[in-house]
Amino acid sequence: MSEIVFAIPGDLSLPTGGYAYDQRLLREWREMGVAARHLALPGSFPNPSEADLAETGRAILSSPYDSVLLIDGLAYGAFPEGLAAGLAGRVVALVHHPLGLETGLTPAQATEFVRREMAALRYASAVVVTSETTKRLLVTDFAVPAERITVAEPGVDPAQRAIGSGGEVVELLAVGSLVPRKGYDVLISALEGLADKPWRLTIVGADDRAPATTASLRAQIAAAGLAERVRLTGAFEQAELDAAYAKADLFVMPSLFEGYGMVLTEALARGLPILCTTGGAAAETAPDEAALKVPPGDVAALRVGLAGLLDDADERRRRADAAWKAANTLPRWRGTATIVAEVCAKVFP
Repeated sequence: MSEIVFAIPGDLSLPTGGYAYDQRLLREWREMGVAARHLALPGSFPNPSEADLAETGRAILSSPYDSVLLIDGLAYGAFPEGLAAGLAGRVVALVHHPLGLETGLTPAQATEFVRREMAALRYASAVVVTSETTKRLLVTDFAVPAERITVAEPGVDPAQRAIGSGGEVVELLAVGSLVPRKGYDVLISALEGLADKPWRLTIVGADDRAPATTASLRAQIAAAGLAERVRLTGAFEQAELDAAYAKADLFVMPSLFEGYGMVLTEALARGLPILCTTGGAAAETAPDEAALKVPPGDVAALRVGLAGLLDDADERRRRADAAWKAANTLPRWRGTATIVAEVCAKVFP
């Protein structure tokens, strides 16, 4: 293997969990001395035009033949079968979560994404996933042999323990882009029934990825009379995000599905009590002692969970202590990068 060519579509600087994972692999490999480079693919994936597919093919095929092609699933899962077949024997597919499980797709769109991703994965020499949950999905629903799949969970950096707000109002924090899959509409509906309790919510996340979702969420917040209690900040730089975690009293993740849920481990690393759903890998990412878990999309269950944690400071404290204990067991990025590099090295030993 001459090098790892890491093909990633779109703007790598965008604040998403998938891009954060990809960025960190590249950074760790530079520090480790692993020969690797970023190959930028068109940003139209997972819905590329024919011209973008042609550009993608040219870019990938220009790489030395003895280089390993690590291709982010946002692109690889949308490859036509012919393109995937032409790269057989050289590809390691990185699957954050299957494209067909994104919220907001029509049934026809979801079916087509599943068909295309299943076909492409047949030609990958190896597949890297970010959770055991996603591995099970690929085995059962995408017919990928278990022996070709390696789990490389996202790492997390050590952090200072959150000090909380110190006030009577419970500061709720949610982190993630404003897209349908994150379930923020469910969270607002749940909080609408808890207006008599002392809370404020801050949602940190890019608000330009799904403009219709952002507009709908703002309208929902206004209609519920919660405009003074819910703040949509947009994306934060790391220092601002660290400050938001530090002053939070309870971390909330209402996501409908997660391939891993990196924000959960970020919350654990800071010793925050958590209320999350069981959507996808989120059911397993945070330990039960630290996180109260409810079914995804269930407004009533989320409201009950919130009410209990808002009312019971002792329970929040117990879950915070469990989170801080779990922080010492979380994977680190160097280990994640090592696992992925070793998978790539086996393609051309």
